[in-house]
Amino acid sequence: MTAPAQGIPEAAASADTLSERAAVLVEHDILTGQLEPGARLGIVDLARRYEIGATPLREGLSRLVSRGLIVGIGQRGFRVAEVSREDLLDITRMRTVVEMEALRLAIANGDDVWEAGILSALHRMQRYVERHGDQYREGAEDFDRLHKAFHTSLLAACNSKRLLTAHSDLYDQAYRYRRVMMRGFEDGADFVAAHRNLADKILARDLQVSQAMLTAHLASTLRYVYPDQAGE
Repeated sequence: MTAPAQGIPEAAASADTLSERAAVLVEHDILTGQLEPGARLGIVDLARRYEIGATPLREGLSRLVSRGLIVGIGQRGFRVAEVSREDLLDITRMRTVVEMEALRLAIANGDDVWEAGILSALHRMQRYVERHGDQYREGAEDFDRLHKAFHTSLLAACNSKRLLTAHSDLYDQAYRYRRVMMRGFEDGADFVAAHRNLADKILARDLQVSQAMLTAHLASTLRYVYPDQAGE
Protein backbone atom coordinates (compact mmCIF):
# COMPACT_ATOMS: atom_id res chain seq x y z
CA MET A 1 0.00 0.00 0.00
CA THR A 2 1.37 3.39 -1.04
CA ALA A 3 2.46 5.74 1.72
CA PRO A 4 0.33 8.82 2.24
CA ALA A 5 1.29 12.10 0.64
CA GLN A 6 3.47 14.50 2.54
CA GLY A 7 1.53 17.00 4.63
CA ILE A 8 -1.78 16.61 6.40
CA PRO A 9 -4.99 17.86 4.78
CA GLU A 10 -6.28 20.96 6.52
CA ALA A 11 -9.56 19.27 7.47
CA ALA A 12 -7.69 16.37 9.08
CA ALA A 13 -5.48 18.67 11.12
CA SER A 14 -8.55 20.42 12.53
CA ALA A 15 -10.71 17.30 13.05
CA ASP A 16 -12.32 17.08 16.49
CA THR A 17 -12.08 13.30 16.83
CA LEU A 18 -9.77 10.53 15.64
CA SER A 19 -12.58 8.97 13.60
CA GLU A 20 -13.12 12.28 11.78
CA ARG A 21 -9.39 12.53 11.17
CA ALA A 22 -9.32 8.98 9.83
CA ALA A 23 -12.22 9.68 7.47
CA VAL A 24 -10.54 12.82 6.12
CA LEU A 25 -7.19 11.09 5.58
CA VAL A 26 -8.65 8.08 3.81
CA GLU A 27 -10.94 10.30 1.72
CA HIS A 28 -7.98 12.47 0.73
CA ASP A 29 -5.95 9.48 -0.42
CA ILE A 30 -8.90 8.06 -2.38
CA LEU A 31 -9.64 11.33 -4.14
CA THR A 32 -6.01 12.00 -5.00
CA GLY A 33 -5.61 8.50 -6.41
CA GLN A 34 -3.17 7.17 -3.82
CA LEU A 35 -5.76 4.55 -2.88
CA GLU A 36 -6.88 3.21 -6.23
CA PRO A 37 -10.40 2.11 -7.23
CA GLY A 38 -11.04 -1.41 -5.96
CA ALA A 39 -8.09 -1.37 -3.55
CA ARG A 40 -8.64 -3.36 -0.36
CA LEU A 41 -8.56 -1.25 2.80
CA GLY A 42 -7.09 -3.44 5.51
CA ILE A 43 -7.55 -2.10 9.03
CA VAL A 44 -4.06 -3.11 10.17
CA ASP A 45 -2.38 -1.53 7.16
CA LEU A 46 -4.39 1.67 7.43
CA ALA A 47 -3.82 1.95 11.19
CA ARG A 48 -0.09 1.80 10.55
CA ARG A 49 -0.32 4.16 7.56
CA TYR A 50 -2.15 6.92 9.46
CA GLU A 51 -0.99 6.12 13.00
CA ILE A 52 -4.60 5.87 14.19
CA GLY A 53 -6.14 3.08 16.26
CA ALA A 54 -8.30 0.39 14.71
CA THR A 55 -11.57 1.45 16.38
CA PRO A 56 -11.64 5.11 15.26
CA LEU A 57 -10.37 3.95 11.86
CA ARG A 58 -13.35 1.61 11.42
CA GLU A 59 -15.67 4.43 12.47
CA GLY A 60 -14.06 6.71 9.91
CA LEU A 61 -14.41 4.11 7.17
CA SER A 62 -18.08 3.66 8.00
CA ARG A 63 -18.60 7.37 7.33
CA LEU A 64 -17.09 6.99 3.90
CA VAL A 65 -19.32 4.01 3.11
CA SER A 66 -22.37 6.23 3.64
CA ARG A 67 -20.85 8.79 1.28
CA GLY A 68 -20.24 6.27 -1.51
CA LEU A 69 -16.44 6.47 -1.58
CA ILE A 70 -15.81 2.97 -0.21
CA VAL A 71 -17.85 -0.22 0.02
CA GLY A 72 -18.09 -2.84 2.73
CA ILE A 73 -17.23 -6.42 1.77
CA GLY A 74 -18.91 -8.32 4.58
CA GLN A 75 -16.58 -9.61 7.24
CA ARG A 76 -13.59 -9.03 4.99
CA GLY A 77 -13.43 -5.28 5.52
CA PHE A 78 -13.64 -2.47 2.98
CA ARG A 79 -12.62 -1.60 -0.55
CA VAL A 80 -12.33 1.67 -2.44
CA ALA A 81 -15.40 2.09 -4.65
CA GLU A 82 -14.79 1.17 -8.29
CA VAL A 83 -15.08 3.72 -11.08
CA SER A 84 -17.20 3.12 -14.18
CA ARG A 85 -19.33 4.96 -16.68
CA GLU A 86 -22.44 3.55 -15.01
CA ASP A 87 -21.33 4.90 -11.65
CA LEU A 88 -20.60 8.36 -13.04
CA LEU A 89 -23.92 8.36 -14.89
CA ASP A 90 -25.72 7.56 -11.64
CA ILE A 91 -23.82 10.28 -9.76
CA THR A 92 -24.66 12.77 -12.51
CA ARG A 93 -28.36 11.87 -12.42
CA MET A 94 -28.48 12.38 -8.68
CA ARG A 95 -26.49 15.62 -8.82
CA THR A 96 -28.88 16.95 -11.44
CA VAL A 97 -31.96 16.14 -9.36
CA VAL A 98 -30.48 17.65 -6.20
CA GLU A 99 -28.92 20.73 -7.75
CA MET A 100 -31.89 21.66 -9.93
CA GLU A 101 -34.11 21.90 -6.85
CA ALA A 102 -31.43 23.62 -4.79
CA LEU A 103 -30.84 26.14 -7.57
CA ARG A 104 -34.57 26.83 -7.91
CA LEU A 105 -34.82 27.58 -4.21
CA ALA A 106 -31.61 29.63 -4.20
CA ILE A 107 -32.80 31.86 -7.03
CA ALA A 108 -36.16 32.32 -5.31
CA ASN A 109 -34.68 33.04 -1.87
CA GLY A 110 -31.27 34.54 -2.63
CA ASP A 111 -30.46 38.04 -1.43
CA ASP A 112 -27.56 40.46 -1.89
CA VAL A 113 -25.38 38.39 0.45
CA TRP A 114 -25.94 35.30 -1.71
CA GLU A 115 -25.08 37.22 -4.87
CA ALA A 116 -21.94 38.64 -3.24
CA GLY A 117 -20.92 35.13 -2.18
CA ILE A 118 -21.11 33.89 -5.78
CA LEU A 119 -19.06 36.80 -7.09
CA SER A 120 -16.48 36.39 -4.33
CA ALA A 121 -16.12 32.64 -4.92
CA LEU A 122 -15.78 33.19 -8.66
CA HIS A 123 -13.17 35.91 -8.15
CA ARG A 124 -11.05 33.80 -5.80
CA MET A 125 -11.12 30.85 -8.21
CA GLN A 126 -10.28 33.08 -11.18
CA ARG A 127 -7.36 34.70 -9.37
CA TYR A 128 -5.99 31.27 -8.45
CA VAL A 129 -6.12 30.14 -12.08
CA GLU A 130 -4.49 33.37 -13.26
CA ARG A 131 -1.65 33.00 -10.77
CA HIS A 132 -0.98 29.33 -11.50
CA GLY A 133 -1.52 29.27 -15.26
CA ASP A 134 -1.70 25.76 -16.71
CA GLN A 135 -0.66 24.31 -13.34
CA TYR A 136 -4.17 24.70 -11.91
CA ARG A 137 -5.83 21.32 -11.73
CA GLU A 138 -7.94 19.11 -9.49
CA GLY A 139 -5.56 17.57 -6.98
CA ALA A 140 -4.14 20.84 -5.68
CA GLU A 141 -5.82 21.27 -2.31
CA ASP A 142 -6.25 25.05 -2.62
CA PHE A 143 -7.82 24.75 -6.06
CA ASP A 144 -10.09 21.91 -4.99
CA ARG A 145 -11.41 24.00 -2.13
CA LEU A 146 -12.02 27.05 -4.33
CA HIS A 147 -13.71 25.04 -7.09
CA LYS A 148 -16.08 23.35 -4.68
CA ALA A 149 -16.75 26.63 -2.86
CA PHE A 150 -17.87 28.21 -6.13
CA HIS A 151 -20.35 25.44 -6.90
CA THR A 152 -21.62 25.50 -3.33
CA SER A 153 -22.08 29.28 -3.47
CA LEU A 154 -24.54 28.90 -6.35
CA LEU A 155 -26.84 26.82 -4.16
CA ALA A 156 -26.12 28.36 -0.77
CA ALA A 157 -29.40 30.30 -0.52
CA CYS A 158 -31.58 27.19 -0.94
CA ASN A 159 -31.94 27.10 2.87
CA SER A 160 -31.85 23.30 2.99
CA LYS A 161 -29.10 21.57 4.94
CA ARG A 162 -29.98 18.22 3.41
CA LEU A 163 -29.82 19.47 -0.17
CA LEU A 164 -26.45 21.09 0.51
CA THR A 165 -25.14 17.96 2.21
CA ALA A 166 -26.27 15.83 -0.73
CA HIS A 167 -24.62 18.28 -3.11
CA SER A 168 -21.37 18.10 -1.15
CA ASP A 169 -21.29 14.31 -1.02
CA LEU A 170 -22.12 13.88 -4.71
CA TYR A 171 -19.59 16.52 -5.70
CA ASP A 172 -16.91 14.55 -3.86
CA GLN A 173 -18.03 11.25 -5.39
CA ALA A 174 -17.55 12.77 -8.86
CA TYR A 175 -14.08 14.07 -7.96
CA ARG A 176 -12.10 11.10 -9.26
CA TYR A 177 -13.82 11.42 -12.62
CA ARG A 178 -13.48 15.21 -12.68
CA ARG A 179 -9.70 14.94 -12.39
CA VAL A 180 -9.74 13.17 -15.76
CA MET A 181 -12.11 15.77 -17.24
CA MET A 182 -9.88 18.66 -16.17
CA ARG A 183 -7.20 17.50 -18.60
CA GLY A 184 -9.52 18.71 -21.36
CA PHE A 185 -9.10 22.33 -20.27
CA GLU A 186 -5.80 23.31 -21.85
CA ASP A 187 -6.43 27.01 -21.21
CA GLY A 188 -7.40 28.24 -17.76
CA ALA A 189 -9.29 31.12 -19.38
CA ASP A 190 -11.75 28.63 -20.89
CA PHE A 191 -12.33 27.05 -17.51
CA VAL A 192 -12.98 30.42 -15.87
CA ALA A 193 -15.22 31.58 -18.72
CA ALA A 194 -17.44 28.52 -18.41
CA HIS A 195 -17.96 29.19 -14.72
CA ARG A 196 -18.43 32.94 -15.21
CA ASN A 197 -21.14 32.34 -17.82
CA LEU A 198 -22.94 30.02 -15.42
CA ALA A 199 -22.71 32.54 -12.59
CA ASP A 200 -23.96 35.37 -14.82
CA LYS A 201 -27.15 33.52 -15.75
CA ILE A 202 -27.83 32.56 -12.15
CA LEU A 203 -27.26 36.11 -10.92
CA ALA A 204 -29.68 37.31 -13.61
CA ARG A 205 -32.17 34.91 -11.97
CA ASP A 206 -33.09 33.34 -15.27
CA LEU A 207 -34.23 30.03 -13.82
CA GLN A 208 -34.90 28.13 -17.03
CA VAL A 209 -31.61 29.05 -18.69
CA SER A 210 -29.67 28.64 -15.44
CA GLN A 211 -30.99 25.13 -14.87
CA ALA A 212 -30.24 24.17 -18.49
CA MET A 213 -26.68 25.49 -18.19
CA LEU A 214 -26.07 23.77 -14.87
CA THR A 215 -27.45 20.48 -16.21
CA ALA A 216 -25.08 20.69 -19.18
CA HIS A 217 -22.21 21.65 -16.87
CA LEU A 218 -22.78 18.59 -14.68
CA ALA A 219 -23.09 16.30 -17.71
CA SER A 220 -19.82 17.58 -19.20
CA THR A 221 -17.78 15.33 -16.91
CA LEU A 222 -19.48 12.27 -18.40
CA ARG A 223 -18.84 13.49 -21.95
CA TYR A 224 -15.16 14.19 -21.28
CA VAL A 225 -14.38 11.00 -19.38
CA TYR A 226 -16.35 8.61 -21.61
CA PRO A 227 -16.42 10.38 -25.00
CA ASP A 228 -17.07 7.18 -26.96
CA GLN A 229 -20.18 6.36 -24.93
CA ALA A 230 -22.18 9.58 -25.20
CA GLY A 231 -25.61 7.94 -25.20
CA GLU A 232 -27.19 6.56 -22.03
